Amino acid sequence: MINLQPYSSPSYFILLLLALLPIIIGLYHGKRLKVYETIFTLVFLLLTFGGDKWEQGVTLIGYIIYQLLLTMIYAHYRGKTGRANKTHVFVIAVILAIIPLAIVKATPAFAHGITVGFLGISYLTFKTVQVIMELRDGTIKDLDWKLYLHFLLFFPTISSGPIDRYRRFKDDYDNIPDRSAYIEDLKKAVHYLFQGFLYKYILGYIFGTVLLPQLSHLAMQQRGAFGGLGLSWPLIGYMYDYSLYLFFDFAGYSVFAIGISYFMGIHTPINFNRPFQAHNIKDFWNRWHMTLSFWFRDFIFMRFTFWIMKKRWIKNRVRISQLAYLVNFLIMGFWHGLTWYYIVYGLFHAFAIIINDIWLRFKKKHQDKIPSNTFTKYLSIFITFNVVCFSFLIFSGFLDKLWFH
Repeated sequence: MINLQPYSSPSYFILLLLALLPIIIGLYHGKRLKVYETIFTLVFLLLTFGGDKWEQGVTLIGYIIYQLLLTMIYAHYRGKTGRANKTHVFVIAVILAIIPLAIVKATPAFAHGITVGFLGISYLTFKTVQVIMELRDGTIKDLDWKLYLHFLLFFPTISSGPIDRYRRFKDDYDNIPDRSAYIEDLKKAVHYLFQGFLYKYILGYIFGTVLLPQLSHLAMQQRGAFGGLGLSWPLIGYMYDYSLYLFFDFAGYSVFAIGISYFMGIHTPINFNRPFQAHNIKDFWNRWHMTLSFWFRDFIFMRFTFWIMKKRWIKNRVRISQLAYLVNFLIMGFWHGLTWYYIVYGLFHAFAIIINDIWLRFKKKHQDKIPSNTFTKYLSIFITFNVVCFSFLIFSGFLDKLWFH
C-alpha cells in the first residue's frame, strides 16, 4: 500500500480533488453527503497512515478510541446533576487527555532513536482538551459522539492544523450554505489553493531548498568567527532565510487545509495574517499561527491568570499577567520538544512580550513625550521583525549544530 503525505505532491492534489467532487456537487445542491464524507475521510487516513506507516495508523486508532471514551465519559459526568463543581474530576480528565501527547514528546529525550505517536497527535490533543474544558465551562451543552469523531478526524486539518473549535465546526457542519454562499466558498477555496502553491512550492522551495543549504554550509565554514560563537554574515542570512522559509512553508500548508475545508463547506479559521507586519511582539502572536496562539491564550494564559487571581497568591495584576506569559510560553516551548533550543525559544518570547508590555505601559503614561508617526511605525515593524527572526534562529536548532557538533 502507498503512503501519501498530505499536500505533498501533484498526484495527491489530483486524487484529493477527484474525491471531493461528490461532496462539492452535493453541497452545491444543498445536501451534505455524510456517509460519503465518512468514507472519504477513512480512505485518505488509510492512504496517509497505511503502508510503511501502519504503526502510526494503529496508534491513531487506539488514540482516537481512548480520547473518544474519555471525553464522552466526562460529558456524561458533567450531565449529572450536582456534579458541576468537582474540580479534581476535571483536572484528572485534562491530565488523562494530555498523557498520550506527553509520552510522545518525552520519549525521544529519554529513549534516543525511538519515536512513538503519529502525525497530528498534538492538534488532536488540543481539540480534545478544548472540548473537555468547554464542557466544564458549560459552553458545550451536548456532545454528539459521531460529530465529535468527525471533528477530531476532519481530514484537511488533522496533521498540522489549523486548530478549529468544536462549536464553530458544528455550526458549519449542521448549517449547509445556500447555493450563492457556497459558490463564494468555492471561489475562496480555489484562491487558497493557488496561494498555497505560491507559498509552499515556489517561495518555500526558493528559501528552503535552494538558499537554506547554501547559507547553512557557509555558516558552518565560518563557525570559528567572533570568538568561536560562529557569528557571521552567512549566519545572519540563514536567520532571515529560515524565518521566511518557515512562514511560507507552514502558511502554505495552512491555506491548503483551509481551501480543502471550504470545498467541504467548513470555514476553518485562518492561521496567518501578515505576521511580519506586526508592530510589536504581542501583535505578532495575534498574526502568527493564530489558531495555536489563541488556543494557548484561551486555555492556558487566561485560565492560569484566573486561577492565580482566585487563589489571591499575587495581588498585582501586572505581575500576574507577566507570570502567566512566562508559564504560557514555557509550556509552548516544551510542547515543541524537550530540547534546550525549544525551551529557550519559549522563554525568549515570554520575556519579549513582558518587555513589550512594560514598554506599552510606559508609552501610554508618556505619550505626550514619545513621538508617534510614520517613521516610528516602520521602526517598530523593523524591530519586531528582527526580534522574531532571531527567535526563529533559536527555534531552528541550527545554533545547537553550530556550537555543539
